[in-house]
Amino acid sequence: MPTYRTLDDLAVAHKKVLVRDDLNVPVRDGRVTDSLRIERALPTIRELVDKGAGVILLSHFDRPRGRVVPEMSLAPLVEPLSAALGRPVGFATLAEAPEMAAGLADGAVMLLENTRFDPGEEANDAAFAERLAALGDLYVNDAFSCAHRAHASTEALARLLPAAAGRAMQAELSALAAALAEPERPVAALVGGAKVSSKLAVLGHLIDKVDVLIIGGGMANTFLFAQGFGVGASLCEVDLADTAREIMAEATAAGCRIVLPIDVSVAAELRAGAETAITPIEAVPDGMMILDVGPRSIAEVQRRLSDCRTLLWNGPLGAFEVTPFDRGTNEVARAAAALTRSGELTSIAGGGDTVSALRHAGVADDFSYVSTAGGAFLEWLEGRSLPGIRALET
Repeated sequence: MPTYRTLDDLAVAHKKVLVRDDLNVPVRDGRVTDSLRIERALPTIRELVDKGAGVILLSHFDRPRGRVVPEMSLAPLVEPLSAALGRPVGFATLAEAPEMAAGLADGAVMLLENTRFDPGEEANDAAFAERLAALGDLYVNDAFSCAHRAHASTEALARLLPAAAGRAMQAELSALAAALAEPERPVAALVGGAKVSSKLAVLGHLIDKVDVLIIGGGMANTFLFAQGFGVGASLCEVDLADTAREIMAEATAAGCRIVLPIDVSVAAELRAGAETAITPIEAVPDGMMILDVGPRSIAEVQRRLSDCRTLLWNGPLGAFEVTPFDRGTNEVARAAAALTRSGELTSIAGGGDTVSALRHAGVADDFSYVSTAGGAFLEWLEGRSLPGIRALET
């Protein structure tokens, strides 16, 4: 495993520390509607403040594409950050930053305006990174969710100042190592979602890493079709049937067992309260859509998980946003949570839909670790090297 510095390796007292967070949180009518990313940023900020550092927070928000877009300002985060930290947080535009940073006292915190307001951010421009570096003495990256982007505040800046991983980044990297790099076996991966095409690289990487690969969601339909089952009017990438067969053959050769639905919940339309039926996969009616796994499939997945020691979860088993097609995801998630609480399973989950699904099931807090990262988590599952992580390696 690559090594990287953490806060334990930095002498931060009387230093100005640039902390790259991901504060790209949902905001409606000027108010934060989901503060999870703010909450995850707090331990690092508090530790630095308690050790006598002045903290300069960096983050992007949305996609202004190098222009100043008032609706994408980070200014609305000043109040919730101040409330969460229990201390005032200053705010500076990119132009105001040098003066405010120069006068920043030990133990004080300031938030810099959206880094993507400058075109140099997404271009990973060296000159923009140098402007940021001039604001402080040390750099801490606490934004794993942005680590797949080689941007100025995530990659170039880490090479200009003594750099380390923050506590949230450290926790994420430790959890990912526990999932695939140094897992307790047997290892299961549950991969769901709409399309196989979006997760081909994930599946290809995982079959060499895990013992059991559970495939759900719309992407399971393509695998079922590839095996000769009719899938009615379900979402199915027919043109990827050969690819699905290749993945199954490679999994067999690697000793990885693929688990697909054996019964499903079908309906004529995707809407709440739709009339549904449970059918074995051999008998999906024409004109009906597979929208969730059935009770026998749920029981089989739960049985598989009870035999495993590590679970990596990315994607739902069905259309969980619409009742009653949330049953499969809910029941499997609750079983995984129970195994985790009893100490029988280490469970790591990530990806936007996955976080929403686990929250919907009421078990997000019961998993060993739930990543808020989307693209970075997916690229890590694909086995890619992330530039924001590489820049921290010693």
